[in-house]
Amino acid sequence: MADDYRRQGFELERRIFELDIKCSSLRAEKQDDDYLQNASAILDKLKNYYRQGGESSNLSKVLQDYTQVILDITFYEENKLVDQEFPEDCSPFKIQQLLQDLTEPEVLAGRLAPAQEVQSVLGLELLECLYWRRGALLYMYCHTLHQRKQWIKKNKDTFLKCIQEGVRYLMRMLQVRNSVKLNDGVVLHDTATASFLSEGIFSDTHLLTMMYIGEMCFWAVKYEDCSADTMDRKEDRLQFRDIGTQILNKYVLACEGPLQGQGWNTENAKEILSILQ
Repeated sequence: MADDYRRQGFELERRIFELDIKCSSLRAEKQDDDYLQNASAILDKLKNYYRQGGESSNLSKVLQDYTQVILDITFYEENKLVDQEFPEDCSPFKIQQLLQDLTEPEVLAGRLAPAQEVQSVLGLELLECLYWRRGALLYMYCHTLHQRKQWIKKNKDTFLKCIQEGVRYLMRMLQVRNSVKLNDGVVLHDTATASFLSEGIFSDTHLLTMMYIGEMCFWAVKYEDCSADTMDRKEDRLQFRDIGTQILNKYVLACEGPLQGQGWNTENAKEILSILQ
């Protein structure tokens, strides 16, 4: 067991030095990028930590810093893909690589701290961000593909699989924090706050996640319903119509209730709901 721990610890150290090389290469493209600068500063700190013989008691903090580096570097890489409007020739490979990179912190936390829950090691915010970033990446990719009607005709199963994977990540993001039960002895004097927390809505990002899920479910229903050769039905297939309806109803209630007048638009959500229902 001790040997496994040391081996996995060396794996993390190796990945940190590999990321440092990658970050330096990317900074050569854009020296003044804020995210790459932040990643570089954290990597310098992590390298010094290992050069000084790093203590295992700081594992959680090292993994959190490592996760932030991953988030910063992949954000830069994602923006390049978005700016290039997801080129057809290289985007599938690059997206899978980004998804793998954004999954790695969770995997390493499970390996290196098996006695603890991953959310305890990485923290709720970082774990939420890892799911959000994977789901949002697939949302942006599918949003671009949705404009390429001819591509979808030839690659409909691939499109639907991307949607399903993206919706799963976004649903996991919404489930990282348990919604606050109002009978748990929690005293909330603000009824709007109480309503949000009881529905698991903790930030603007949670609301945006709901809208993303609703849109992706709409795309899935559209292309499932209009095709006779829909990909094989499986027990683990998501029920896009039900999920989209449930999530968008929550979104509309929040935006037209406690958040009314705060700039949240519900027109698109209502239009999708009218179709899904």
